Amino acid sequence: MVKAIVHELNQKKDFYFGKTVETIYLGGGTPSLLSEIELASILETIYKEYKVNPEAEITIECNPEDISFKKLSYFKKSGVNRLSIGIQTFNDKVLHFLNRSHSSQQADLAVKLSQDLGFDNITVDIMYALPGSNLDILQTDLDKIILLGIPHISAYCFTLEEKTVFGKMVKQNKLLKNEDSIEQSHYENLHKHLSSNGYEQYEISNFARNEKYSRHNSAYWFGRPYLGIGPGAHTFNGSERQWNISNNALYIQKTMVNENAFEIETLSKSDIYNEGLLTQLRTKWGVNAKSLLQQSEIDLFSEKQKEIEKLIINNMVYKTDSHLFLTEKGKLLADGIVVDLMI
Repeated sequence: MVKAIVHELNQKKDFYFGKTVETIYLGGGTPSLLSEIELASILETIYKEYKVNPEAEITIECNPEDISFKKLSYFKKSGVNRLSIGIQTFNDKVLHFLNRSHSSQQADLAVKLSQDLGFDNITVDIMYALPGSNLDILQTDLDKIILLGIPHISAYCFTLEEKTVFGKMVKQNKLLKNEDSIEQSHYENLHKHLSSNGYEQYEISNFARNEKYSRHNSAYWFGRPYLGIGPGAHTFNGSERQWNISNNALYIQKTMVNENAFEIETLSKSDIYNEGLLTQLRTKWGVNAKSLLQQSEIDLFSEKQKEIEKLIINNMVYKTDSHLFLTEKGKLLADGIVVDLMI
């Protein structure tokens, strides 16, 4: 697999046309299982074939049980400067229900060991409104994160997908689906507690202290070009999107013989408008209507004037001459608001 990834990096080295790579994100699957040689091979190829900013943000996703002194040492040696640790919760009973491999103690030690080895740019994933959880458990999770001094948090509401194990459990009446009121109360408590402890909600699901925003995710939200490498990875050049086939064996086979291992689509003006609206409205910076007009040739303020006026009356959004923002109330209903404003 690593050979195929390196090969694809070489194949697509002209993607940036001399532009500088500002962020590198090693995620999807379990990149923390890469050996030192494998990780070095990927990063060395990027630095050899692409122009990389010396101050680039280089993130790797990790599971707490995969973190060790040896692994963190070669991450740092390889140039990784940001860790994304999938904790979900510090409650052992809930972790067991989620079938997670790590314990709360492992999660705690993983963060502390990372900090001891000099990683000060750490983000953790947590989930709220989890089955078997409650506001007390959520509060304990947040207090633990604050005590550990973690500068960035990605917080996601537990959702039940129909084809997952949990979705099947709901169908079999083995698991009750959370009421919307529970999800709302968890979200409101999470927002209130983090805000009162110095965390800024700069995107609906992301909170940061001292402007430790995810530079990589911010690039997605504002429609900047990105190159995705590996099975299932997506690439965007501003007008076209490519997505690699997800089948590992077929991806390796095609990539190694220089066959296209991806599909491609050209985005319509309405696609560009809708995606810009969807991603930007979720952020603290809001939707830049003027920029969206330049990119899509669709004027948000004139095309959706009636809808916006109604949303303003209902205290869901507010606007300036150039931007549209969600209110605190609007953040709870963001998905529905976006649908109302789409073309």
